[in-house]
Amino acid sequence: MAKPVYRFYSDCVSWPRHDVDSEGGLCDLIDARLAITRRTFLQHVDRQRLAELEKNLGYGPWLHMASDWHVEYFRSKWHGKRVYGFRHSAIEFVFTEGD
Repeated sequence: MAKPVYRFYSDCVSWPRHDVDSEGGLCDLIDARLAITRRTFLQHVDRQRLAELEKNLGYGPWLHMASDWHVEYFRSKWHGKRVYGFRHSAIEFVFTEGD
């Protein structure tokens, strides 16, 4: 059985307002996050979309997100479902299973 691919859902800045403080919503997701390695993160997420996000964040041929020690990778729960994400400049980028 193939592992599910987690696709980019949203960053915390664009998060649906009604779900920020709701039970199991964004704030709970942030509070419950567990640090993981980039390697583990890459095993679960859509790498093509991640590459687009990295480019939009200013990473390129001379600066790679993989070598930026300020970036934190995590897994957490969002309304009881596992999510993966990374934190860049105090902004969480969240990937969810499926579309």
